[in-house]
Amino acid sequence: MSMLADYLSAAQLRAALLPRADWQPYPTAADRAYWTGLPAEVRQAYVAAGEGAQSEPWPLIPATRLLDFARNGNRCDYEKYHFDRRSRVAALALAECVEGKGRFVDELVNGLWATLEESYWGLPAHLGMQRAGAGLPDIAEPTVDLFAAETGALVAWVHYLLRPALHAISPLLPRRCELEVQRRILTPCLARDDFWWSGFVARGRPVNNWNPWINSNWLAAALLLEGDETRRLAAVQKCLRSLDHFVKDYPPDGGCDEGPGYWGRAAASLFDCLVLLRSATSGAHDVFGEPLIGEMGRYIYRLHVGESWFVNFADASALAAPEGGLVFRFGEAIGDAPMRDFSAWLHHRHWAAGANVKPRIYSLGRALADLAAWSRLPATAAPPLPACSWLPGLQVLAVRDQAGSTAGLFLAAKGGHNAESHNHNDVGHFVIFVDGCPLLVDAGVEVYTRKTFSAERYDIWTMQSAWHNLPTVNGVQQSPGRDFAARDVVYGETPDGSQLAMELAGAYPAAAGVVSWRRTLTLERGKAISVHDEYRLAQATAPLRLHLLSVSPVTLAPGQLRYAAIDLPGGRRSAAGVVCFSAAWAATTDEQAIDDPQVGHVWGKRLYRVTLTLAKPPLSGSSALRITPA
Repeated sequence: MSMLADYLSAAQLRAALLPRADWQPYPTAADRAYWTGLPAEVRQAYVAAGEGAQSEPWPLIPATRLLDFARNGNRCDYEKYHFDRRSRVAALALAECVEGKGRFVDELVNGLWATLEESYWGLPAHLGMQRAGAGLPDIAEPTVDLFAAETGALVAWVHYLLRPALHAISPLLPRRCELEVQRRILTPCLARDDFWWSGFVARGRPVNNWNPWINSNWLAAALLLEGDETRRLAAVQKCLRSLDHFVKDYPPDGGCDEGPGYWGRAAASLFDCLVLLRSATSGAHDVFGEPLIGEMGRYIYRLHVGESWFVNFADASALAAPEGGLVFRFGEAIGDAPMRDFSAWLHHRHWAAGANVKPRIYSLGRALADLAAWSRLPATAAPPLPACSWLPGLQVLAVRDQAGSTAGLFLAAKGGHNAESHNHNDVGHFVIFVDGCPLLVDAGVEVYTRKTFSAERYDIWTMQSAWHNLPTVNGVQQSPGRDFAARDVVYGETPDGSQLAMELAGAYPAAAGVVSWRRTLTLERGKAISVHDEYRLAQATAPLRLHLLSVSPVTLAPGQLRYAAIDLPGGRRSAAGVVCFSAAWAATTDEQAIDDPQVGHVWGKRLYRVTLTLAKPPLSGSSALRITPA
């Protein structure tokens, strides 16, 4: 039995689903008492955002920008136009709802009309979904990617909130909204089963965040704009079947193998779907009591290091800023007090700027839900910062010296396999923080280009095991693929800490000659972190190398690495620490210059790599690292 599609029978869902005309999920712009009743600082912030959104002309999007991805792999130039237009439309719609004087309507219509006129609502990087392939979009074959679906929902929410104002400009405007959403989103999603993200196509690996993200927007658009109640019900039923393909592959611990940076569009997008379904069925479809849904929500605070730092395995960034309102609503739905505390901390931290705060309008539907929940948000609270989070499905451990505090040592480590969504070749990798500041790190991912999701992915340095805290054996790095995985993973509590042990030999191809590489990582609370490797080799044709990546420069001494604290972008700091190692290993350093804005935003202008080398390794041996604060 599936969790979502079978929760209600077909007859029960048909009876429970409110007709389009009767479903009023949030107050529209006409409900002046609601909008004027919002806190003054909130209204001020949203009006200011609208004023900013109408201060610039709407730029033309040249065809050559659409062609950039096919020509040279550049995604960014087109995406700047795309996202700027949509964020301005959302800001103008909310500003008009808040103020209610008509001051923002004309500029909203300009931006909305420009969006409706676009040949394609998605991104050029995703045009491989069309039969014509990358390049210019084929308007005869509308395909639904992440951002076509996002745009469809945006248009649907603007239509829902401000239909009378649009109709007053021209009766053709609301009708055009309905036609374009129907043509580009509702009909293709209902008619086609071959969009890979839907889960209806066998592709040898689980669907990823695309599935709930697109379904959440398709579902919103269908509930808001589909005028045929039979088709509307069919869309809901198909969304549920598609979402079950996402849910069925999630481990019981709720862990997201795409990393915390993707939680907002993985588990949280599933949450968006569940909120819409609960609302549109007057509470009849409500699965928030399912244990898996709760675990998927809790994941976001389990891998929180402190402040803006999160464990960033895979393509996630080490810096993240989950939306406080979204986290609150999820925590409220599953009845999780630590998650509600986390949400309060996130929310009040963002709004602490007072008159200078900028509301986060990443999704118009989410913004409406957050505003509706505003009065229920708890007072400022501290983040949970659990002492230990062990996710056996992902084989990820996060452990710290003391619960509720960033003081002392923090260790996160992973087993897993090298075919995870947004995979890096990083089985056995770990990161270490001291007093909430990074010491040994994961570089993250550069700005996406054509190369990122191609056969050349592992030519990118950030994806390679030699740029993670891992060994290179006989000159050979880890390989990508499901078969390249950790084995015999064992987690346990020690009298004074936590320990994770695993076999890494399976992460390396046969050419590496690894018979066994047993890695054991231990946090001794209040004392040190140790990384102990025991290895056996079939041959030793090249030196053994152990790599350690840091954001801080290092001073080398016999058997010791000393890291100094430095300033990082955004007023953050790195950690000072000491790594002791066996004198049999020789230490060398090199630097990786950072010219990528996404990696540079986190780490600055460079990262440092220490390589510990055993020039003539025996066929069996060991390595021991002991990491302490400076």
